[in-house]
Amino acid sequence: MLKTGTTAPDFTGLADDGGEFTLSELRGNPVVLYFYPGDFTRG
Repeated sequence: MLKTGTTAPDFTGLADDGGEFTLSELRGNPVVLYFYPGDFTRG
């Protein structure tokens, strides 16, 4: 788990439009990361 203020590691994810994005491409802009368990899983 990262501590508050720690820089997030770079990663590639899927955007809402189906395209890919890399966190480093967004550097310098406000970014909110939200994670949740997959549908129909415990948690």
